[in-house]
Amino acid sequence: MRSAIRLVAVIIATAAGVITAEGHAFLNGAVPPVGGVISTPPQQIRLTFSEGIEPAFSGIQLSTATGQPITTGPAAIDLRDKTQLVLPVPALGRGRYKVTWHVVSVDTHRTDGNYMFEIRP
Repeated sequence: MRSAIRLVAVIIATAAGVITAEGHAFLNGAVPPVGGVISTPPQQIRLTFSEGIEPAFSGIQLSTATGQPITTGPAAIDLRDKTQLVLPVPALGRGRYKVTWHVVSVDTHRTDGNYMFEIRP
């Protein structure tokens, strides 16, 4: 009986370790929106993730749809919400833009991705 209880305890502990080890910061929202068409150029890009992220290992790059890099300020964590990464951007004109991001969550897992948005007055 004791062996069975120990076995069940080991199985539960192992399963709990697997579940907690799979945490990643996934993109939950973006401003400008993923695939969105906006009429007013944004002053910043704001990405919201499913969990807190480490600012030293996270970033956002902005480019034109053809891949031309756009010089921006540095990306930073919103101090009021550690799940948000904010990138100040210069004045943008009409066109399509690509946002490329990479983050490391507070549990040290890295995720990355990209999306497009368009400015069309």
